[in-house]
Amino acid sequence: MSYSVSDEEIKQIVESRHQDPFQVLGPHLIDYKGKKSLVIRAFSPDAELIYLLPADHPDIKHPMKKIHPDGFFEAILPEEKRAFRYRFHIIDKEGTARTCYDPYSFLPIISEYDRYLFAQGNHYRIFEKLGSHPMEIDAVPGVQFAVWAPNALRVSTVGNFNHWDGRVHQMRNLGGSGIWEIFIPEIGEGELYKYEIKAKNGDVFLKADPYAFYSQVRPETASIVYKLEGKYKWTDHRWMKKRASTRPWGCPVSIYEVHAGSWMRVEEENNRFPTYRELAERLIPYVKDIGFTHIELLPIAAHPYDPSWGYQVSGYYAPTARYGRPEELMEFVDRCHKNDIGVILDWVPAHFPKDAHALGWFDGSCLYEHADPRQGEHPDWGTLIYNYGRNEVRNFLIANALFWLEKYHIDGLRVDGVASMLYLDYGRGPGEWIPNKYGGNENLEAVDFIKQANSVVHEKFPGVMMIAEESTAWPGVSRPVHLGGLGFGFKWNMGWMHDVLEYMSKDPIHRKYHHHNLTFGLVYAFSENFVLPLSHDEVVHGKRSLLDKMPGDAWQKFANLRLLFAFMYAHPGKKLIFMGGEFGQWKEWHYDESLDWQLLNYESHRGVQRLVKDLNRLYRSQPPLYEIDFEPAGFEWIDMNDAENSVITFIRKGKNPDNPENNIVCAFNFTPVPRDNYRFGVPFSGFYREILNTDAAIYGGSNRVLAGDGVTAEDIPWHLYSFSIQVNLPPLGAVLLKPSVHGGPHPNY
Repeated sequence: MSYSVSDEEIKQIVESRHQDPFQVLGPHLIDYKGKKSLVIRAFSPDAELIYLLPADHPDIKHPMKKIHPDGFFEAILPEEKRAFRYRFHIIDKEGTARTCYDPYSFLPIISEYDRYLFAQGNHYRIFEKLGSHPMEIDAVPGVQFAVWAPNALRVSTVGNFNHWDGRVHQMRNLGGSGIWEIFIPEIGEGELYKYEIKAKNGDVFLKADPYAFYSQVRPETASIVYKLEGKYKWTDHRWMKKRASTRPWGCPVSIYEVHAGSWMRVEEENNRFPTYRELAERLIPYVKDIGFTHIELLPIAAHPYDPSWGYQVSGYYAPTARYGRPEELMEFVDRCHKNDIGVILDWVPAHFPKDAHALGWFDGSCLYEHADPRQGEHPDWGTLIYNYGRNEVRNFLIANALFWLEKYHIDGLRVDGVASMLYLDYGRGPGEWIPNKYGGNENLEAVDFIKQANSVVHEKFPGVMMIAEESTAWPGVSRPVHLGGLGFGFKWNMGWMHDVLEYMSKDPIHRKYHHHNLTFGLVYAFSENFVLPLSHDEVVHGKRSLLDKMPGDAWQKFANLRLLFAFMYAHPGKKLIFMGGEFGQWKEWHYDESLDWQLLNYESHRGVQRLVKDLNRLYRSQPPLYEIDFEPAGFEWIDMNDAENSVITFIRKGKNPDNPENNIVCAFNFTPVPRDNYRFGVPFSGFYREILNTDAAIYGGSNRVLAGDGVTAEDIPWHLYSFSIQVNLPPLGAVLLKPSVHGGPHPNY
């Protein structure tokens, strides 16, 4: 029997159900036989004997008394100061000896102010407090562990260092914050660990660390102690300084969307994933050569299920180990920046998987999700929905966005599934959802979260792009919060994507009946800051590849694809192409296979790739194509009504459009019938140079290019203009013309 602690408390420790084991274990000042003394208690289930070794006299051994047969020990010392540093010398039941510091002799690390900010949802560096962090305390090396689990009866840190025994390192509960912590001395980086949680109903289970910086590769699910600081020395200072002073809305943005695991697998080595370094060596030069300004990576946070493509995230702070270590991802981003390529990550705050090791039912309760499945589950995806009204959950997500931008120098986050966050009835029928307090279907808590996240990101990281994948007509998605918007910088134009792909899939003979699909996008083109996406979602699940969507024979399919790309680059809005589209991949994308790079042995595929390369070069060199993308002043119809011929013509304008060279005239023929001597109005007299023709022979076309590299305007009024030109429009072709006060040969744009 202990002199100073009850048998019940000892039993709670031994049975690992004490809510605050630090109140029992470790050093405590007590009154013993009429004077102040120091009692030190230890619980080591495998121990037969334990001796105290004072730090200042390690040669002195104080035997500890075994109070409970399951390994509870106690020693009373004639000391009056609790700040007594010591070690344990433990002899286990097999006679093996070891020496270690007492984890229960260290004071709390997480301050009351940290806990206050976290409870308010405003601790934007909470990833420095929760999770696992190698450090030294009083010159003793070890790892600080902390996790939020407010409804747990008990939480322990388990790993190889304690034989995954939840009795050994029972954690401290920090008041009403719901945070549990412990400093485990003499372990370090690379340790595998999880949290063993005992729920209030008695269930005991293991959870990976939500704040872990690194984790095992599936199917293994343990977290790994990892220190990010000092792992990589960044060299992108010029890029970061420039980014902070750049407004991306007025810059060319041409995004190459990539699934890292299937862009180019290492087929000669059992079709394995490429590493981050291999991607840096192969992907970066490729993207630079083709001329894209940004790489967008499908989610690379830790995820257990390959077929989710990364969209069912289990480790929000850990880049997947499929491709290498965290510092190798840093190197990849750094090398992108040194090649003037930005990096955008797909970020998934909309839902998370139900995997047993992940966030669902985390502490034996619906902690990160809502308890009611009408609010807490996605019926379409079989995943769980975050409880955005809970401050700590909101803090977890916002701090995560900031984490990627700070620690990995990411240049933008494309937020997946925003519509599913905004609407309470998303994917649900009548009676399957709960209205908000006003009776509507808007998720008011999600709206507040989105606004807060965007506001904080733009405040702390100016120049970073926040992009919404939002498929509805929710107003002001890419408008500032202070003007009533959601605060995103950009929004995917899903309507444009759907309408244009539907149009392009039609046989040209029927396209005149669907002409509005081409023109309707300009009705709302300036209501948001749009990105025009030809994304991964459009080339999977039976939708066919972009090339295979196109009608007609092989020649027409390639001509249609070239025409589609030219129309996208000329249309207002930033650009995005999913990998494989840029060279005309025939088959649908599959997450477990490389792109069909062998297709580049064929001239028709090389022609598409050359066109995309020239489109990127033209786009980046011609301000009228990007300078005022999001204002009506940047676009002007010449003729939107020639449905009979399936031809449209318009002008893209830059700043100071009264200068002829700040304009580009664009003409598109969406039929395989050449339109010879096709006349349309133009705003200026003079010579119009042909700066792009998708029917050029180098792209695989029939080479119906303009003789003399262009055409001279005539004083013949047409389409409300004082001048007009006659152009031989190629079949299924696009022609871009630049007015000039100078004649002469085709410049190298």
